Amino acid sequence: MGGKASERLEADAHGIARAAELLRAGQLVAVPTETVYGLAARADSEAAVAAIFRAKGRPDFNPLIVHVASLAMARELAEFDERAEALAARYWPGPLTLVLPSRASAVVAAVTAGLPTIALRMPDHAAMRRLLETLALPLAAPSANRSGAISPTAAEHVAATLGGEVAAIVDGGPCPRGVESTIVALRTDGSWQLLRPGPTGADDLAELIGPPTELTDAGIEAPGQLARHYSPGKPLRLDAREAAADEFMIGFGPLGGDCSLSEEGDLALAAARLYACLHLAAASDKPRIAVAPVPEEGIGAAINDRLRRAAA
Repeated sequence: MGGKASERLEADAHGIARAAELLRAGQLVAVPTETVYGLAARADSEAAVAAIFRAKGRPDFNPLIVHVASLAMARELAEFDERAEALAARYWPGPLTLVLPSRASAVVAAVTAGLPTIALRMPDHAAMRRLLETLALPLAAPSANRSGAISPTAAEHVAATLGGEVAAIVDGGPCPRGVESTIVALRTDGSWQLLRPGPTGADDLAELIGPPTELTDAGIEAPGQLARHYSPGKPLRLDAREAAADEFMIGFGPLGGDCSLSEEGDLALAAARLYACLHLAAASDKPRIAVAPVPEEGIGAAINDRLRRAAA
């Protein structure tokens, strides 16, 4: 894109039609989902997928999540066993990504980083679903930010960091979930592993498909597994009960601050506000960041996972 200003599109029929036109032509478009904004390109185009890696400065060993319009489209891209069918029936559309054996001849190799698996998700966001249905093509769509930086949960976050790299930004308002999808890998030996915590809880998954096996250090299989990720570009101190004079304080519950994840201690609201608070902290004139303790329960596990990687 080379610094050209992005089109700002409303998430209405005209905006969706224009976004589909640009994507069909191989352009990059930032799109809203229920989790974070995605940097979308058609998954069957080498040039379009390469543009994602260039825009993000993303390591080419890091695979991309492919977003699908339907279960039928997903079955064309991956092998679905009984567990995958059960998870899709229960949690799709929604913030759950399945890493499955690939049969994705229609998806370029860079999307899967050369792995024999593919990461698939059916998003639960009205604008993104309309876009996928209009295109009738799978879209590769990692988060619309520089690799390793804070994920975007508003169109303004995308414009501030990738505005010159994308053809258009579809403004769907703030993302209601606020943290990236849960990622699970279903193994051919019948086991499964949690690769990234998210809005869909591991305990809920275990009730449906049995307990997971321990995650081994087998390399990068899905987004969000890098040790350092979601970085605000400043030192970040966790479990802080109070802030030093040079720290931007992100509060939770009774521990207030410059930005509160949730004054009421609501973990779902904290997840939705997490990246917005990190963006404010990154833009502040204070050189360091402190974050109040967040309970390691429910979606709090996903919040703490992101915070630990941001602090790494």
